[in-house]
Amino acid sequence: MDQYFKIGKLVASHGLKGDLVLQHSLGKKTSLKGLEAIFIEEKKDSFLPYFIQSAKIKSDTETFLKLEGIDEKETARKLTPKEIWITADDFKKFAATSSPIALLGFNMINEGEDLGEIIEIIEQPHQVLCVIMVNGNEALIPIHEESLEKVDRKNKKVHVVLPEGLLDIYR
Repeated sequence: MDQYFKIGKLVASHGLKGDLVLQHSLGKKTSLKGLEAIFIEEKKDSFLPYFIQSAKIKSDTETFLKLEGIDEKETARKLTPKEIWITADDFKKFAATSSPIALLGFNMINEGEDLGEIIEIIEQPHQVLCVIMVNGNEALIPIHEESLEKVDRKNKKVHVVLPEGLLDIYR
């Protein structure tokens, strides 16, 4: 099974012909040139592809999308505000390496202990929250200048020093 990464969500329809606005966190302006399809998670771990007819840059964090088979404003509205996913290979092509979302799929290391894979990134004004699984529970781990030790891109590891007791609430 392919691995999918969440890159944003469809936030609005645009115009009368079914165009959509994708708000993404890829870290750079992009027209998604070369991307064939986006995916919407219909139910847990079941992704439905939507093929891209055309795409155009709107801003640093938004792209206009025209999807095959979505030709009316009403049809497009049914897809908002759905989250958008792309395959791991496409993610590597389109995510800026300096953006927080580029840490998806990295393992988080706290003082030598491997806490697990980062499965989601939530960007906030003063920090980034990384979602990992700890004992079957979703754990929100804040990353900011005090907790981030280093990012090892080669080995896909994020080294952190977490406040004492932070993980106890998830264990």
